[in-house]
This record gives sequence, C-alpha cells and structure tokens, in this order.
Amino acid sequence: MSFFSIIVLAFSMSMDAFAVSVGRGAALGRPRLRETIRTGVVFGIVEAITPLTGWAAGVAAARFVTAVDHWIAFGLLAAVGFNMLYTALGNKEDEEKKVGMSFAVLVATAIGTSLDAMAVGVSLAFLQVNIIVIAASIGMTTFLMASGGMLVGRLIGERLGRIAEAVAGVALIAVGATILYEHLLAA
Repeated sequence: MSFFSIIVLAFSMSMDAFAVSVGRGAALGRPRLRETIRTGVVFGIVEAITPLTGWAAGVAAARFVTAVDHWIAFGLLAAVGFNMLYTALGNKEDEEKKVGMSFAVLVATAIGTSLDAMAVGVSLAFLQVNIIVIAASIGMTTFLMASGGMLVGRLIGERLGRIAEAVAGVALIAVGATILYEHLLAA
C-alpha cells in the first residue's frame, strides 16, 4: 500500500470521529483543553486497536479466501464507505445521540465509530501491508482529527462534520475500487 493510500485511509477512518467531535464541540460550546485531548486520546486509541483486531481475524481467514480476496477488500471498503455516506446524509437526531459528556459514553461512541476500521482491518489482511504502520497512522490521525473537531465544533457546527464524513465515505469507496482495479489488471 502506497504512502498516499495510507494517508487517505487514515483520514477516511478518522472522519466519523471528526464528525462526532465537531458535534460534541458544538454542543459543549467552549470545550476545555482537557476534554478536547481526552476525546482525541480515546478516539485515537480505539481507532488504532480496531483495525488490528479486524486484521487478525482476516489473517485467520485469509487462506480460505485468497482467490477472491480483492473482491472481499473492495466489498468491505465499499460497504463502509456507503455506510459513512448514509450516516452523513442521515437523520440529525442520530448525531445528537452521539453527543455525550461521560467517559463511558465517550468510549462507547469511539467503539461505535471505529467498527468501520475493524472492517477495513479485515480487508487489509488480504493485502501485503504493514498493519502496525497503518494502525498507528489511523490512531494518530484520529487523535488529531477528533481533538481538532472539538476545537472547531463551536465555530462551524455539525454541518461540516457531515460533509467531511461524506467525503471520507467516497474516499473509502475509491480506495476499494483502486485495490480491485489493481488486482484485476494484474491478473
């Protein structure tokens, strides 16, 4: 996987955390630095762990599906991308449910928004990639995006967060299509 693809993937995986953080920042009005960093750390750690978990599951299944692995990678990435588009264009009430103040709600939200990274981790198991580099990139990018989302949330509101999530969904679909294209072209 190229450096550019890793960057696109990392930003795509962090967009849902960014969208939630923008909503939290807008709801809190003026979030404290401590809350901003706490949000970034929780989202970053969870978002770094979930692709590793998905990758491990994918590696366990890889020997059974090597003939169609590129289709599986494309399908999973496309499904996650379309889900992100659906969420971005979805009901505003769903976004309001994500705005919570407690640590338990924050962790639950981070887990909920990182399930797409687990699916991506499964798809990465079928490719020759360094999962540690990718997971660390996703975690660090998510930390920055979630922290930044909290800070700018009060200025821009949740609309930009939804737009960013939609763009990330399109980017994931494009990454999946690129993987499929490269494998079919090489065949």
